[in-house]
Amino acid sequence: MADLAVLILTRNEEAHIARALRSVAAIAREVVVVDSGSTDRTREIAESLGARVLIHPFVNYAKQFQWGLDNAEFRAGWIMRLDADEVVEADLAAEIEQRLPTLPPEVAGVNLKRKHIFMGRWIRHGGRYPLVLLRIWRRGAGRIEDRWMDEHIVLSSGQTVTFAGGFADINLNDLTYFVDKHNRYATREALDVLGRKLALFDPDALRPAGQASWKRLLKEKIYNRLPFGLSTFLYFLYRYLLRLGFLDGAEGAIYHGLQGGWYRFLVGAKVRELEQCIAPCRSREERLAALARATGYDLGTQVSLGEGTSA
Repeated sequence: MADLAVLILTRNEEAHIARALRSVAAIAREVVVVDSGSTDRTREIAESLGARVLIHPFVNYAKQFQWGLDNAEFRAGWIMRLDADEVVEADLAAEIEQRLPTLPPEVAGVNLKRKHIFMGRWIRHGGRYPLVLLRIWRRGAGRIEDRWMDEHIVLSSGQTVTFAGGFADINLNDLTYFVDKHNRYATREALDVLGRKLALFDPDALRPAGQASWKRLLKEKIYNRLPFGLSTFLYFLYRYLLRLGFLDGAEGAIYHGLQGGWYRFLVGAKVRELEQCIAPCRSREERLAALARATGYDLGTQVSLGEGTSA
């Protein structure tokens, strides 16, 4: 068993949590689940499989995860971020067990190559594989960005290596859930876009590295500055044609159309709507108050007002 702790956020994840916990059972010394008010059997299942469950009200993913890091009192030397609907496959588990103890002191983080399974199909194209994400880091060396959306783990120092084993996002919910979730995500991302454009929130002290870094740079410096109808159209063409998303079949057409087309258009539309909402405002405080009324978020404390969602 590796010197590894796993942190998972949950809310009503009884369809996924047992699968996630079993996938790390052989490699994790400790598993902590931070639950934000599940009304199903999530907590019961997690505890029955040996996880330590903490309860904390949900704000956004970044604040919830950082709360877990700050309050879980981990003892293991390495920490892993795992979503409830993600799975560590057998080859990656073996790689973690074999390689993690051998990493030199200058290595502080481990990138994993995530695959996305949508409607039962592995989405291999459209730039969706591999998504190289920093998901394992030495205890004390990593924090999560304080963002409303698209938050990444960032290191305060040290190098990273990349493991090759299988790591998959496999959400079992239906398309209605997918659409509802991305509708909420779009609001949060619109807040991030406006927050950075108008300096409404404090800037991040740390930034992600590697693949996440250059994708963020392209989004902030180019994509977000184009008219959203044009940027959405160009991005969908890039993913579906230039990055061969059409090779993912019917499931890929649905996924790329929704996640690479509809969702990006929705974010742009929400940014425009919120810009109109705050147009009469003259001060930062007035803008934050107007955005809070429009989105249901208390942006002074960043506490959700009745959204009731999990990451």
